[in-house]
Amino acid sequence: MSENGSENKPPEKLEIDRPQDFKFHVAYGVYSRSWDDNQSDAARTRLNELISSLSKDESEDSYYAFYSGIQEYRRDSMSFRPGRTRIQSQRKRDWQQRDSRDRRDQRHR
Repeated sequence: MSENGSENKPPEKLEIDRPQDFKFHVAYGVYSRSWDDNQSDAARTRLNELISSLSKDESEDSYYAFYSGIQEYRRDSMSFRPGRTRIQSQRKRDWQQRDSRDRRDQRHR
């Protein structure tokens, strides 16, 4: 019966943070927030597995696997997408013309 009691023990939050390693420290912060947001024992066990596998192997692929695996447990709106994102900008002259037109329209309302 003592074995069943130890199996039903809820998972504990792992304290393996490394503040000197920035990438791992950020990943641990994501893990910690996800741990606090999820009350399910199954979700917490999976989170423990993800962070412990990341702590053992810190290659780029392991970070990708960590963020891909933890995505379903996160509640914040940030998502992890590797690659480049396109930033749209405008010319200064276009902005000035639009701004002066908007101000003129506001003055005459």
